[in-house]
Amino acid sequence: MNPLVTPSWLSTRLQDQSTIILDATLPPVGVTPPIDTHARYLDKHIPGALFFDIEQLSDHSTPLPHMLPTPEDFSRSMSALGVGHNSTIVVYEQESVFSAPRAWWTLRTFGAQHVHILDGGLRAWIEAGLPTESGPVHHTPANFNATLNPHAVKNLSQIKDKLATHHQVPEQILDARSAARFNGTAPEPRPGISSGHMPGATSVPYTELVDDGRLKPAEKLRELFLAKHVDLDQPITTTCGSGVTAAVIALGLEVAGARDISLYDGSWAEYAQQPDSIIEKTR
Repeated sequence: MNPLVTPSWLSTRLQDQSTIILDATLPPVGVTPPIDTHARYLDKHIPGALFFDIEQLSDHSTPLPHMLPTPEDFSRSMSALGVGHNSTIVVYEQESVFSAPRAWWTLRTFGAQHVHILDGGLRAWIEAGLPTESGPVHHTPANFNATLNPHAVKNLSQIKDKLATHHQVPEQILDARSAARFNGTAPEPRPGISSGHMPGATSVPYTELVDDGRLKPAEKLRELFLAKHVDLDQPITTTCGSGVTAAVIALGLEVAGARDISLYDGSWAEYAQQPDSIIEKTR
């Protein structure tokens, strides 16, 4: 199923009580001063949209960024926000494609069945001449029962197991970071972490999946993955710096027709800090 929906599709459902709209915009990395995406949400958002704060909704018991919370914590957060388990959920972001796929993946991983992404985000909505509003939005508390899909998420131990056998059983690990960080020719944004990549990983910078603020069409995505020798019929794990843009790759894979997709939640922020991790560089 293609999870992307159009502004016109969403506009016909604005008054539908079972449709929940979420602005899931994270501040872009490396921009100084940081952009306050919540303030931008308050200034302008799709009518009725709630703010899905990826950072606030993550696991704060670990120093790793953006990690999945427990199902119990996520259930409480979504229920309080007003997101029901059986709601039709539409996620968008304010600019381009960056963090909305992480919210889409998180909701799906915790069992939400009807999760979509607004193709083109808020910009496409405004360009279509559709209305916006400002100020906070509050919904009546709902009932969200999160159940973790263990197949959708990989941990460090599972990644190490994959890498230990990748010479005998080739593993498909797609890295969404920039080519320079993957190659080890540019530094990581997090201090004290070496750049480079996991043995056998394939560089798929998430920006290559995006064209003019939208995810590329399915056929273009298939061509991109084929050019990188990715077998869409075999299991694929995505990774990045902190587990956010890995979800862009996961979204692109689903649109392209892959079915066995998982995401390494700790990603490079976790892997590269382990003293026994093998880090390869391309000079």
